[in-house]
Amino acid sequence: MLGFLQGFAYGLFVTCLPWCLVGLANPRLAVPTENPNRFQVLFRYCLLVPFISMVLWLTSLWGGFGPSLGGWLAGLVAVGVALPVERGWRRWRARRHQRRLQERLAAEAERRRAERERTARESGVAELDPAQPPVGADELVLSLCRAKQQLLEVKRADLAGQVDRFYTRYTHVMELLSARFDRSELAFERSRGLITEVCLGAVDTFSSMAAQSRGVIGLDGDYVRRRLEQEGNRLSVEERIALKRRLELIEETERRLRRLVARNESALTLLDDTAVALARVETGRPQAALATDRALEELRRFIDGAERYSRSERR
Repeated sequence: MLGFLQGFAYGLFVTCLPWCLVGLANPRLAVPTENPNRFQVLFRYCLLVPFISMVLWLTSLWGGFGPSLGGWLAGLVAVGVALPVERGWRRWRARRHQRRLQERLAAEAERRRAERERTARESGVAELDPAQPPVGADELVLSLCRAKQQLLEVKRADLAGQVDRFYTRYTHVMELLSARFDRSELAFERSRGLITEVCLGAVDTFSSMAAQSRGVIGLDGDYVRRRLEQEGNRLSVEERIALKRRLELIEETERRLRRLVARNESALTLLDDTAVALARVETGRPQAALATDRALEELRRFIDGAERYSRSERR
């Protein structure tokens, strides 16, 4: 064994000069790191490998002087075998580090998203479960369930929270409407029809949100930004242009989604105004009809404005 080590030390030492010359000509052939340079070549083959061979040689002297041919041949091929092995090991470590970093970033992003959702969620908002709609749900509530399911399928839970708010506002307004008017009254039917139209418009907006989100569901904006920031100088012109275009698609989609969210916020505000107007209605007094007519007029104006908005968008 000591003779093998002694021969291995001789063979390893002999290969230092050839590998150093090869590395000075092309560092990638002699150093297994990602971005090697000539300083690393000099350090590796003028200091590190000779030091290792010297330690092995001194250790083998305990058994006397008697290098073996097998050890000498093994020392000659040691660097050539170790380079691809070390290169593969380094790449495996880099992949594992990248995978763990992505997992941590994904977990942190999920935590921040959940925190934003908890912060943004209003108190008293009922959560709508698409898999189990409320008992006795009408067609509008079922439509809201389907819209929320579409948003959840494209991983936009932040947008799906607005569906819960619409469901809560809708049930609240309908409860107030049922408490203030009899179902056989004309005012009840007119109010319910207009409220339903507003909510159905919101359902269409949610469907549009899901469709636009589905178009960029495979695009990771954080990954694109990290690559542009960390590897911007090393990327080719074509790859940099492709990444920037991908980022533009994501940002453009987000702008469109924000406009749709703002449109639904206007409808939510209208439902709040309607709820307040209905709460002030006292059916035993003459001003009841005036308050109801005012709420209906506001609903009509909103519906007319929403229809014009939709027509202008289609053009």
